[in-house]
Amino acid sequence: MRRLAFTLASVLGLFSCEEKNKAPDPRAAPEEPQGTTTPTGGGGAGGAEIDESLLPAFGALPDVMASPDNPITDDKITLGRALYYETRLSASNEISCNTCHVLSGDGADSKRTSIGHKKQAGKRNAPTVYNAAGHFVQFWDGRAKTIEDQAKGPITNPVEMAMQDEKSVLGELRKVKWYREQFAKTFPGSKGDPINMDNLAKAIGAFERKLVTPSRWDKFLKGDKNALTAQEKAGFKKFTDTGCNTCHAGPYVGGAMFQKLGLVKPWPKQDDLGRYEVTKQDVDKMMFKVPSLRNVEKTSPYFHDGSVASLEEAVKLMAHHQLGKELTDADAQSIIAFLKTLTGEIPKDYVAEYKVPADIPPAPKK
Repeated sequence: MRRLAFTLASVLGLFSCEEKNKAPDPRAAPEEPQGTTTPTGGGGAGGAEIDESLLPAFGALPDVMASPDNPITDDKITLGRALYYETRLSASNEISCNTCHVLSGDGADSKRTSIGHKKQAGKRNAPTVYNAAGHFVQFWDGRAKTIEDQAKGPITNPVEMAMQDEKSVLGELRKVKWYREQFAKTFPGSKGDPINMDNLAKAIGAFERKLVTPSRWDKFLKGDKNALTAQEKAGFKKFTDTGCNTCHAGPYVGGAMFQKLGLVKPWPKQDDLGRYEVTKQDVDKMMFKVPSLRNVEKTSPYFHDGSVASLEEAVKLMAHHQLGKELTDADAQSIIAFLKTLTGEIPKDYVAEYKVPADIPPAPKK
């Protein structure tokens, strides 16, 4: 897999801008109060202007995070939604995908690390599933290439859903008439039994590929210059002047590269070496997938270990360790004003739980 890492020069040079401290012009119009809107380039809070040359590096969210390897159909979505909520996929019949990635919330569980089989705590924070299918790899260490690959992992993970093996998983689904019929209907060209792990993953993946949450930021990128307030535009300027867009760009404002945690100043806690645990290559020590900032105000706690509860603290830590910059409280709050424009709308009707007819009840709890 192609390894992406930025040099210190790119972080501090190419993507960072010097602050411009200009004396106020006495002839200028009074500054607008917070909450008002101004066109791009129209000043705004503190006279901030958005450099429109930076905008193409972002791009609005797609309607669907499509993949040619897994065409989306209505039948796949119906099956995938049912499987997403299916507790039969866990050894205890208590845990589903939705346990750790709660769709009625913001696609995460608000825990430092999720609690799995027999109340075991996971090693890493569960990121939101919303918009995740568009990321270049899955998991913090990138061990799964696609959302379909990711869907298989937790089911047989002994700390998470803890099913004994794939045979046990498929056996549970085959007990249910609705699943037998729905798999056959959804995958008519399958060789052998259509109830298999690849088809299970494709169904869940198809469902997740429509978990997109467009926000006011997308309206702005599509041409609505009044979608952001002057304060939020100033926040975007502070975001880019600080250099945050070095790693957090693209339609997902992240999710497109690996980066070393502690690029400029070492990260204090290094018991989890990130991608190194997958590749065993020294160059990958402390390398993690850069998370998306979509819905970031709603998905605390932060970082791979869920060690930081405050978004302000997270912003300051990133500036310090990744960019070698110290942000004031006002700087951090300005950036957060922009980050809040990335909070999107949850598609409540789409994510409503599908109740599978329970002609065969789940097995006794273990």
